[in-house]
Amino acid sequence: MSANTKLGRLKEVDIRKLWAHEQYNFSNWLAKDENIDLLNDTVGLTLTDIDKEVYVGSYRCDLVAVDETTGVKIIIENQLGSTDHDHLGKVITYASGLDANVIIWIVKEAREEHKSAIEWLNNNMAKEISFFLLEIKAYKIGDSLPAPMFRVVEKPNDFIKSNKSVKDGDLSKTQAERLNFWTEFNRVVTESGKPFNVRKATTDHWYDVAIGTSDAHISITLVNKDGSIGVELYVRDSKDLFDNLYEHRDEIESKLGFNMHWERLDDKKASRIKSYIPGLNFNKQGNYPELMNQVIERVVKVRDVFKGYL
Repeated sequence: MSANTKLGRLKEVDIRKLWAHEQYNFSNWLAKDENIDLLNDTVGLTLTDIDKEVYVGSYRCDLVAVDETTGVKIIIENQLGSTDHDHLGKVITYASGLDANVIIWIVKEAREEHKSAIEWLNNNMAKEISFFLLEIKAYKIGDSLPAPMFRVVEKPNDFIKSNKSVKDGDLSKTQAERLNFWTEFNRVVTESGKPFNVRKATTDHWYDVAIGTSDAHISITLVNKDGSIGVELYVRDSKDLFDNLYEHRDEIESKLGFNMHWERLDDKKASRIKSYIPGLNFNKQGNYPELMNQVIERVVKVRDVFKGYL
């Protein structure tokens, strides 16, 4: 870059001039797929089934959604001003009334006392309940269109919340190896250009990936005792959906290029369509980069093929 190269400067835009009313203009904007994707990237979720203006008693929650891969309910409260006690009370009321697991409070400016309140809630609530406090900003360069940006002010400590009953020094060897695997896996996914949303690294043996419907998702499972990694389509609670997919089994497997294990599981709500990749060994990790890339390729293949039948 030469000394004479001209560079623009970011200039913040007053968001209240972009959205005059948070309940209508901003909520309607945020509910659109491309804007929800921006929020998804910020908080690490995959929101679907968006409902606007959902009543809780005599009040209305701005947005209610479901996370595709976990099925948990999420509420979003928008406030294009500084945080206040009234809205803090509302988000707690909405969470209780709608039995939500994740609460996202989006504001123009977060005051210190409300940052502390959200931090306290995350540290002291049950591990299944998570609070996010985000600021919404917008910027221009010269005469460009305003570009919105979410900034995370407070968020749950995922590692602590996922392992609240386990002290840092008390992780079992298996738990520690799972956490190590998913942490490295997230790095490889990111370096691969994020072909799917990165999920938090935990000590769980599974890792879920959205496929575009709340009826099903892709699950990656670590089966160390068998030395393999499973990549499966998990159908949450629809035997009709499983049966419809099974009718196209030969066609689906031909497009995939490999066979799947089709498990209707008549005695359970869920059904599974599984495949396995050999080579997992927590004690011999030299093949992790190659193995993880195989998993990423398999997930993308399963997602792209099955989406055509969902």
